[in-house]
Amino acid sequence: MSQPVIDNAIDVFKIDDDVTLRRMVLHNANPKGIVLFLHGFPETLYAWQDIATALAGDFEVHAFDWPGYGLSSRPAIDRFSYAPRDYARLLDRYIEKAGIDTSKLTIYATDIGALPALLLAVEKTDIARTIIVGDFAPFNRPQFMYPSLQSLKAGPAMDQVRASLNSNRDEILENTFTRGLPKEAHFDVAREFKDDMSRGWMQGAMTTADAFAHYYSHFTRDQDHFEAQLTRLTTPVKVVWGEQDLYINKQMGVELAERLHAELTVLAGVGHFPHLQAPALTIAEVRAAFR
Repeated sequence: MSQPVIDNAIDVFKIDDDVTLRRMVLHNANPKGIVLFLHGFPETLYAWQDIATALAGDFEVHAFDWPGYGLSSRPAIDRFSYAPRDYARLLDRYIEKAGIDTSKLTIYATDIGALPALLLAVEKTDIARTIIVGDFAPFNRPQFMYPSLQSLKAGPAMDQVRASLNSNRDEILENTFTRGLPKEAHFDVAREFKDDMSRGWMQGAMTTADAFAHYYSHFTRDQDHFEAQLTRLTTPVKVVWGEQDLYINKQMGVELAERLHAELTVLAGVGHFPHLQAPALTIAEVRAAFR
């Protein structure tokens, strides 16, 4: 799949006085449903461009850059904390302002996008007909997380990890997506996508790494809140995980699926970014959600 996003599918969408999102919407005159894709670190909405194009013949497809990523706003932290809880509230505002019929909506959320989607579903059980999540940390289980991610959550190493992320942008954008995979499982990331991440890394005074670090500074609090409220979650959830995920061990997905009594798919030979490594499987998961 190599079709680019149609230029006129991307626009800017004002949420409030502090946040304007860059978003992509592929419309369909008679959609079978609506899909909203939520990206992770260090991605932008371009992570979904081929998948969105493949699905647009049957569905209305939405994606946006989180604040701090791509070309979306980067308000000061006294106005927006970049916490999972803040992202959940922003997601709610986007769905409402975009006029999305939640009875027809499937949310597909990965990495930093997944906890906000579930936090929102705890508060609004009708926020979507289905939520597909994977490759993230729903609970405070640092033993299942990559060492640098553990260090971002708490302690004196936080600032060191943040500085390291900021000083290694090019290495991150080149190697993050295949790190930990055997050479034969490596895959190409589109140059257009890499260029977009690079161009959007620094906007104003805040980098994508800064936004990521702010997110993690609140991560444990919001994980604990989610776990405490888990029984309130009634929205159907499907869990999809890369078997070879280096950053978040698949045992995190196993526990989440067990506790939610949710269906779990573990993708053999796939790492932390299934939508990039095996996009056909992501497309199949979305289509299955509407059957």
